[in-house]
Amino acid sequence: MIDTDVLIVGAGPTGLFCAHQLGIIGLKCEIVDNLDKLGGQCIELYPDKPIYDIPAIPVCTGEELTNKLIEQIKPFNFISHLSDKVQEIKDENERWIVKTSKGKEFLTTNIIIAGGVGSFEPRKFPTKNCEKFEGKSVLYSIKDKTIFKDKSVVVFGGGDSALDWAIELSKNSKVTLIHRRDEFRGAPASIEKLKELQKEKKIDVLTKFSIKDVKGNETLESVEIKGDDGELKIINTDYILGFFGLIMQLGPILEWGLNIDKKKIPVNTENFETNKKRIFAIGDICSYSGKLKLILSGFHEGALAARGCFKYARPDEKLRFEFTTTSKKVHSRLGVKTND
Repeated sequence: MIDTDVLIVGAGPTGLFCAHQLGIIGLKCEIVDNLDKLGGQCIELYPDKPIYDIPAIPVCTGEELTNKLIEQIKPFNFISHLSDKVQEIKDENERWIVKTSKGKEFLTTNIIIAGGVGSFEPRKFPTKNCEKFEGKSVLYSIKDKTIFKDKSVVVFGGGDSALDWAIELSKNSKVTLIHRRDEFRGAPASIEKLKELQKEKKIDVLTKFSIKDVKGNETLESVEIKGDDGELKIINTDYILGFFGLIMQLGPILEWGLNIDKKKIPVNTENFETNKKRIFAIGDICSYSGKLKLILSGFHEGALAARGCFKYARPDEKLRFEFTTTSKKVHSRLGVKTND
């Protein structure tokens, strides 16, 4: 069991800066996120898009902001548990026992929910038979493209992810791209490349078709698709990839006994504690009068929540406010060398 002062659920900008603030005041923390990388919405939805409202930074991309926040927490050596999701919590002797989908267990004094508006989940195929192949031959993301070498792959989707992966995999695989509309939503360069590969017969493209069913017992054998005009086709394949975007789900948080109003968690703005002692909520998932959905606001919320955690984690100590410019204690935690 992993013992810590604070478990942060969510590794977006708000969660990362909150980890920094916890380190500044001398608390230990661990971070859990169901994505496979740090950064939350910034890195998953708009890594290359400009952000104009970060103080003292006229413009930066989501990826640039994430990288700076990761650099900022490096001195504290906090551990991140990615591609994992908090499933259960249990209150025991003024501490929380937390279990994740990967079977990890944490013993923590505080929990800070920094999960945006929930955890990212892929939009899945509506076909029930797909479920038994999920994670094996029906996939919604790619971690290792080498598994597709010399295989047949059917890609569903019409956006950048579907186009980019269809183009990439066509180098070493037999690829069929299927989209329910005539027009693709990807970058113009990707669409042009797709047309070129289709003309060279390196990719098969079928439009106005959707998935109807999948066939196979122990292993996937084929996928059946249906056209807008009712036409049915069966394609033999080793893998099916679905790129339909992401949806946000509160998931197990709904079962934690928290007050939830319109998918948001009301908080006390003194320290962003919820109706449950030792559980805090910051970022887009929390609600209060005057709330602004700004990254800046999330930073403020994280700073106060971190200090709210201190009184529970160190009940016999008094937290004194110290400026990072002059505090030798803070400098020591940051690994900053100062001249005495």
